[in-house]
Amino acid sequence: MLNRRNFLTAAVGVAAAGTLAACAKEDKGSSTSSDGSKAIALGFSQVGSESGWRSANTDSVKSAAKEAGYNLKFSDAQQKQENQISAIRSYIAQKVDVIAFSPVVVTGWDAVLKEAKTAKIPVVLTDRSVETSDESLYVTLVGSDFTDEGRRAAKILEKVLTKAGHKGAVKIAQLEGTTGAAPAIERAKGFKEVMDADHADDWKIVVSQTGDFTRAGGKQVMAAFLQSNPDVNVLFAHNDDMAIGAIQSIEAAGKKPGKDILIVSIDGVKDGFVAMSEGKINAIVECNPLLGPQLMDVVKKVKNGETVERWIKTKEGDFMQDQAKAALPSRQY
Repeated sequence: MLNRRNFLTAAVGVAAAGTLAACAKEDKGSSTSSDGSKAIALGFSQVGSESGWRSANTDSVKSAAKEAGYNLKFSDAQQKQENQISAIRSYIAQKVDVIAFSPVVVTGWDAVLKEAKTAKIPVVLTDRSVETSDESLYVTLVGSDFTDEGRRAAKILEKVLTKAGHKGAVKIAQLEGTTGAAPAIERAKGFKEVMDADHADDWKIVVSQTGDFTRAGGKQVMAAFLQSNPDVNVLFAHNDDMAIGAIQSIEAAGKKPGKDILIVSIDGVKDGFVAMSEGKINAIVECNPLLGPQLMDVVKKVKNGETVERWIKTKEGDFMQDQAKAALPSRQY
């Protein structure tokens, strides 16, 4: 079992044709590298721009592609799976060298990935995993161990409660990420693992709902939480943006975030650290968005037919090492 945050995972893969949905945004790059040779054509479909983390991730991918001299064809799926599928089919039709994408949700990718494999175009997953009937449909995953992030959030909540001198029942409100998305599923799973194993008698998630990883969603859902469960004393948010939105509702209800309601979140974006410096968020588990350079290294290896590091996801949702390991530095706050 892998208890690391960042890793490369998976199988051997590739995907076939179509047109990009009109509502998805595509950005086409240059066709030659700085030395005049034909640049690697990389088609990249991003989830959207729902959070500060996602914006930083997009910037990292774009700047790393430019630095590497790749011809990046970028599309924004605007949180819609159908837009991503259309973008991938567009990249297949354009005969790019490699396709990379961060899946909106976990399921529903087999058909388009089979199209890519038929077209002999390798596919690299970024940030998020998928569930597929055939792991050979994609090469590898450059991303994070979200289950372990959930575990770490629960463990750091133990420290937060101790520091706050909290006594008695812990009534937790959980702001979930986008329904069906890997980080939402796995962060909730990891947190509950620790809670059930170590705090079955004193911790309880009394209310849980998706805030769709957005500040607006976090604000709206937290307001509803406080109406239905005014006695919650802990908030576990699956990302900083939802926590920041929730803070607005907590303050509007006349409560003090970080004191009346202890807050633990995941990501580590600038505004999250600002809120933490103000005492409004008690702790953040970092999830590094700067995957661009690592992704470009993997794309180059895939294009050249080289072996890439491989991780296999078990049925239990953990990660088992198959070959070598590649991991970004990790910090916990």
